[in-house]
This record gives sequence, C-alpha cells and structure tokens, in this order.
Amino acid sequence: MPAADLSPPAATAAGVLRVAVDCPLRSLLDYLPPAGVRALDLPAGARVRVPMGGRSAVGVIVAHADGSLLAPQRLRRIGALLDPEPLFDAALLELLRWTASYYQHPPGEVYAAALPTALRAGQAATAQESWLVLTDAGRAAHAAGEPKRAPRQRALAALLAAHSEGLAAAQLYAAQPDWRSSARALAKRGWTELQLRDAPPVAAMSAADTTAGGASAIGAAAAAIDVIPDLSAAQTAAVAAVDACAGRFGSFLLQGATGSGKTEVYLRLVLRTLERGAGALVLVPEIGLTPQLLERFRSRLRVPIAVLHSALSDGERLQAWRAVRAGAARVVIGTRSAIFAPVQRLGLIVVDEEHDSSYKQQEGGCRYSARDLAVLRAQQSGLPVLLGSATPALESLHNVQLGRYRQLLLPRRADQAAAPRIALIDLRAHAVHAGLATPVTQAIARHLGSDGQVLVYLNRRGYAPTLLCTSCGWIAPCTECDARLTVHRGAAQLRCHYCGAAQPLPTRCGRCGFEVRPVGQGTERIAETLAAMFPTAPLARLDRDTVHSAADMEAVMHSLLDGSARILVGTQMVTKGHHFPGVSLVAVINADQGLFSADFRAAERLAQTIVQVAGRAGRGTRAGEVLIQTEYPEHPLLQNLINNGYEGFAAGALAEREAARWPPFARLALLRASGRSATTALDFLREARECATAAPPARLLGPVPASMARRAGRHHAQLLIETSGRGELHRFLEQWLPLIERLPAARRVRWALDVDPLDLQ
Repeated sequence: MPAADLSPPAATAAGVLRVAVDCPLRSLLDYLPPAGVRALDLPAGARVRVPMGGRSAVGVIVAHADGSLLAPQRLRRIGALLDPEPLFDAALLELLRWTASYYQHPPGEVYAAALPTALRAGQAATAQESWLVLTDAGRAAHAAGEPKRAPRQRALAALLAAHSEGLAAAQLYAAQPDWRSSARALAKRGWTELQLRDAPPVAAMSAADTTAGGASAIGAAAAAIDVIPDLSAAQTAAVAAVDACAGRFGSFLLQGATGSGKTEVYLRLVLRTLERGAGALVLVPEIGLTPQLLERFRSRLRVPIAVLHSALSDGERLQAWRAVRAGAARVVIGTRSAIFAPVQRLGLIVVDEEHDSSYKQQEGGCRYSARDLAVLRAQQSGLPVLLGSATPALESLHNVQLGRYRQLLLPRRADQAAAPRIALIDLRAHAVHAGLATPVTQAIARHLGSDGQVLVYLNRRGYAPTLLCTSCGWIAPCTECDARLTVHRGAAQLRCHYCGAAQPLPTRCGRCGFEVRPVGQGTERIAETLAAMFPTAPLARLDRDTVHSAADMEAVMHSLLDGSARILVGTQMVTKGHHFPGVSLVAVINADQGLFSADFRAAERLAQTIVQVAGRAGRGTRAGEVLIQTEYPEHPLLQNLINNGYEGFAAGALAEREAARWPPFARLALLRASGRSATTALDFLREARECATAAPPARLLGPVPASMARRAGRHHAQLLIETSGRGELHRFLEQWLPLIERLPAARRVRWALDVDPLDLQ
C-alpha cells in the first residue's frame, strides 16, 4: 500500500482513514472503511485489521481525512474493526504522534511499541471468558424433561436453567467438572451455545497478593521497617508545592541527598492523587533493581498496582495493560515503555532517578527518552510531573536555570548520620594486592570489626577483563568484535560482553602453548580475594552473572537487610536506589574508567555513579566512610566532586558544555550505520553527508568509525549532526531523511537515526 503524505488530498466521498501499521514506512497509510460503514464510525485510537501487500496486518486508526492523494480505485478497504472503543485516548494519540515526529521514526512502529505484543497480533483488548447459556429450544426441552436418557446432560441443563444469564466456565467446573462433554452433546441438539464475554480485569499486582506464595522476603522486611515517618520541613514543602499544582501542568525537580526521603515524597503525592480519584504513573530505571521501592508502594498504598517492564511474559504484560486500561489498577510502576501506559484519569507522573541513562532507548526501535516524554505527557494532559534524583542530569539542572523546572531541595534528614567522609586513595602511593589498596583492606577490617557492613563497587563483572599469555603476549580476542574476551572462572568460560559469544577457558596459549593467566580484576575476582582475606565475614555478590531473576535479587537484598551478609561486591546494580542501613563503608575500586573518555558525557556519568554509590554508606545512624581508589587523585573532576559535591561539579560541567557548545547548549542527532564491511558503512554515511547540501544548514561531523568499530560481526560507523536549536535540527532532518532513504547505498546497510543521543561512541 503506497504511503500517504501531507499534500492536499483528492476528494473521496466515502471518507478516508489514516492508519499506523507496524512497518518501516515513515508515513501513515490510507484506507477506505469497510463496505457499508462510514469512516467516522471507526474511532481514532482503535485497532483495525487491514490488507497490506499480500498479507493481513493490524494497525491503529490515527486520523480521519476527506480524501487521499491516491486514486480511489487504488485505495483498499479495512478488513475489520478490532476494538469497539479506542485503545488510545486523544492525549495518548497526540503523545505518540509527537514521538514519531520528534524522533523521526516510522509512526507505525511507534504506535505498535505502545501496545503489548498480544494486542499487536490482534488479540482482544479486554480479557475474555467462556459462558454457557441455554437457548430457547434448550429451555423448552428442559421443561419437557429432556434429554430423558442422559442424566448428566439433563443435570447440566437444569443448572443452566436456574441461571438465566448462563454460567462462566469457572463456575461450571466447580459445579460439574465434566461439563464440557455434556455441553457438546447439548450443543449438537441446538440446546446450548458457548459465548465469549468480557472478563472482569485483574490487577497485575496488589498489596495483598504480591506473589504466588504471598509476601516476599523483602516484602516482609519492608513491611516490618516501613513505619510511616513524619515528614521533614523540606519534604512537607515539596509535597505541598507539587500537590498545589494538581489539575494543571507543572514540572518539578526533586534533588535530595541519598537517603533524604525522596521516596516518601513520591508516596505522599501518589496517595493524595488517589484520594482525588485520579491515577498515578511512576517510572523507575529498572524494575529488577528496585524491589525495595516496589515493596514500599505495595505496603503503603493498599490498592492494586500494575507493573510494566520488558521482563514480563507476553501474557503478564497483557494482563497488566488490561488492568490499567480498565481502571482496575490506578497506579502503574514501570520502566521506560510504561510512559505509554493508558492510565485512567492520570493525575501525576513521577520519574525516579531521572538522570539514569536507561530511560533513553538506545538499541533498536524508536530511540526515545521516557524522561522527556514524561514531561511532555504531563504538559499535554495538564498535570504535575516530578523528576527525582540525588544527581540530576545536567539538562535538568539547565532547565531549572531557565525556569522550566522548579527545583525542590531535600537536605539530609535530622535523624540521619552526618554525610559520609569521602577520601581518595592514591594507588601510586600504596601497596595493592589483587586490586585492593592497603588502606582499603584496613578500612574493611575496621568496619567489620565494629559490626558494620561493607559495599565494594567495581563496574566490571567477570573474574578478569583479559586473558594473557605469559610468553608471547597473546590476549584472548573476540572473533566477532573489536573487544577482548572476559574471563569467567566460575563458569570456566571466556565471554564477550558485547556480542555474547562464549568459549571454554583455556589453560594454555593457543598460539605458542605456554601458560595463560587472567589480568585485571572483575567482581568475581574481588569477591574471591575478599573471601580469602575475611573468611568469617559472609559475602554476597550483585552483578548480572549472579542475578538472573527477581528471586535472586531478593535473596541478595534480604541478606544485606538481615545482616547475614557482611560484605557486598557489586557492579552498577548496587547504585540503583537500594537502602542498606547497615552499610558503613563503601569502597570504589576503580574510579578512573570515565576520566579520559572521548564522550563528553563520560565525566557526568562518572560523577553521578560516584555520588550514587557513595550514598549507600551512612544511611542509618552509623557514620559512613567512602574510599575511592584512583591513579589520578589530582584530576579536576575528582577534586571538584570531593571538595564541592555534585552541585559544584555540575556548575563547572555546565560552564564547560556552554563554552564547547555541547548539549544542553546545542542539539545533536547521530546517524548510525552498520555493514558487513567498514567501507560499506562509511560509504553510505559519506553519500548521506553529500545529500545534506540540499537541506538547511547544519554542522556535520564525520563520518567516522564507532569507538568499537566491529561488533557482532558488523562494522559500525556514525555521522554527527549539530545545530544551535531544536527547530533548526528538525527542519534539517525533515528535509534530509527523505533524501537518504532514496540512496541506493541505504539498502546495503542497517541505519538508524538517534535524536538527542546519550552515547556518542
């Protein structure tokens, strides 16, 4: 089906429906309504089944039009209307339209991504259940005592006759477990019929029934410790400010020290929203990493809560979505994709840890920012949005400076210990054993001896990042990526953390036959070293090699909460908002990874990580200590962070961004391409750059190979587009992209556009 465009339509008496179909076309498709049906009788936001090429597809009606550019004889008719009522209301339709336009992505793929997989395939939007009813002929036969020679059939007919509306399958199983064979026999005589009816929605999760086995281990712990606290003056002011904005748009940035009570502010605001009869949407970076937040919401709200995230099965996601749309679940807690949840009477949006990069879709599909869309959705719907973080993104702080966001500050609570003492450990001046400097091991011993808990942070999983030959210097490479294979000694494997390739761990060099040994430290090796140093201190590890499910995460969390684990070794997973009141020491093993990156955002990410992981110490009444190992203690970033805190770092970083004209003082887009050879990808980007002369002016940088040019057997390259403002960028992209699509080289590569990219490598 040829695509529609925005040119003046040719008149068509029957009316035309513009439909978003899940395909890579960058425009809507035009269809006629089914024969005998007016176009206006098919509502925008409803799904339809349409012919597309030689197949049938499911699409969403986006708009009505008087006509189409296509000749009437070329327009095909919609096959069937799947939804009697729209699945998307006007506000959600506008949000999705804006998303497709701003991120320059095919609209059909955007609308499809807002629906569970089952609905994209055409399943019913409401849950269905089977009901058995007696027909008029069946009632007459039953009154005559039929069927006389089939007592089970007669008993089923009597049961149905006593219920004029019929009985649901579940009720029939309870009353007569073998009812189906009798029902089939009665149906053959025309005495019964099976009907599909909408089932009552079931919330995906509630306070009273969180898991099949009742309250989880963390839930029990949370319930035990979650006494409703009194609000501090700053918390009270924050709640009042956001609540005063109920029913109208307002954007707020809640910046508070770790442990200062941001979650309590969220809870109070959600409770007030529920009291007004409205719903709330709470976005979190990763559901699997924030079980404590979920349990606090469950135990305090006492209303059904729907959880939406990518780890759900298709059936679980469909059930949760149905509960939200039906209004059975008035609170939604979810990750990035939950921004499109059809919350009924939405009254509040909260974005927790708003700085987290996982809010930006960075691989495949539409590369949208859920944080930015949260602000837009709140603006379009006229409701308050609250962004919370101890380390806000520089873009958010810039919006505060411009007056777009109102900043709400939460200092440390009066019942908290003083801010943890932070010190840099110069690796050049101290002996180091297996990655741990002597002052760090001494501090661990001291805190363990005083009944404290210790968190050791290293953002590198596995046993060691390199396997080295002691003779010829060979380093185990990935055959599909420009990367070294990581040693996983527990699994006896070498693994690539980029493409997932794995192979057995060798004991000899494949090139010269001499001994090989692991070089460097990963969390597995650090845990092994600490277990040997402190054999009486139980140790837990938290990384993607040890946590494969929510149950694994809960087990680790519970071991820290009940004190059965004294040392926790982990990657960035340990920074995600966890509350460990017994942790008194945090040791950052390698703080140098982001100091010299070519990516202009690397310094911001490093500062946020250090502050977030440091915030795990001293959250209870015990004073905390943070030790940061580095070979560059004099580095300005570290010095500024230690001496002036995150606020001082952010002020300096924003000044540097402004001087260099980097975001938020400029707008960027990144055209990425990959091919079977480096030449293929680079040639396409060169041709794309040449097309730019026909578009409004913009600064183009590149093309260049990506920082890791070869990944998963493909060669990657990129072209950076820079303009001074959003309007200039989109005027350029709107004229440039159609030219790129027509390039012959575009069919020989995989390419995608990333608007407002977070990662330039």
